Amino acid sequence: MPLPPGVDAPVPGPPGPPPPGSRTVRTDDGVDLHVEFDGDDRAPLTVVFAHGFTAQLAEFDVHRAALRPRARLVLWDQRGHGRSGWTPLTAATIDRTGRDLGQVLDAVVPAGPVVLAGHSMGGMSIMALARQRPELFGTRVAGAFLLATSSGGLVGTGVLGRWVTAVRRLHLLGLWLRGLQLLAPLLERFRRRGTAVGRWFTRRYLFGRADADPADVRLVQALLEETPYTVTLAFWATFLEHDETAALPVLGRVPTTVVAATDDRLTPVDHGRRLAGLLGHDAELVVVPGAGHSVNLTRTDVVDRALADLLDRVEDRLRTPRAG
Repeated sequence: MPLPPGVDAPVPGPPGPPPPGSRTVRTDDGVDLHVEFDGDDRAPLTVVFAHGFTAQLAEFDVHRAALRPRARLVLWDQRGHGRSGWTPLTAATIDRTGRDLGQVLDAVVPAGPVVLAGHSMGGMSIMALARQRPELFGTRVAGAFLLATSSGGLVGTGVLGRWVTAVRRLHLLGLWLRGLQLLAPLLERFRRRGTAVGRWFTRRYLFGRADADPADVRLVQALLEETPYTVTLAFWATFLEHDETAALPVLGRVPTTVVAATDDRLTPVDHGRRLAGLLGHDAELVVVPGAGHSVNLTRTDVVDRALADLLDRVEDRLRTPRAG
């Protein structure tokens, strides 16, 4: 059973107390979101990072050094992840994480231009925010960085896609998902972390064919395994329904960069290409050959350059705004 809103779930989580200067943002449904800060507080531009599914804000640690000199950095754990509070099952959705992102902005970046950067589910949260609060884009939100993500259609092909289609036709999808959610606490109770099977799964689905250093695989495995099955299976249903294509014209108002990896098995490169195409002329596509879903870890220099180029474009736009 889910814990009450705002109460932390009994999960491993990051060790030790929160870093000095951290802040808690309480959402309108009572969930406490953990927020950290870095970079120059006096910088005219703020970059807000939203991490991926079953990860936490620590996945962006590799980018902090490159960005500190030129921006204020805001990093937050999505609900149910990292140091943030648990959530009711009905609120374990991308629609809700989009609202959370908006409330983090309202609470800790009340003024000044913002660039939103999201990996995987974090990018989906940005798209959800664009649908929910279009007035922010082109005013407060001055740019977006979408990393290894998709606007929808993730479970449309392959064995899993055929399985989901069959279950839907039998009108059993809700029952199947609810069964998984009920089973999750039992699975979590007997879960073993750091196993060879877990490393194989991490290697296969989070890395490319040639970019998987064993130390990186273990690092990502440890990071992801801090998130319990209760969170994983609660959020899983939202990816089946995820489609934010209608939000893309709003997001297309601002300079945007899409980074896609050719060996990404979770958000395939064709999703990145389609996303960049639908965003329009202000979108740039960066395709990273040989990389997988953890492209920001294995190709950090490429991602840093792409993000720096986006900040240059945003700053140019802010200096010379377009008419109309």
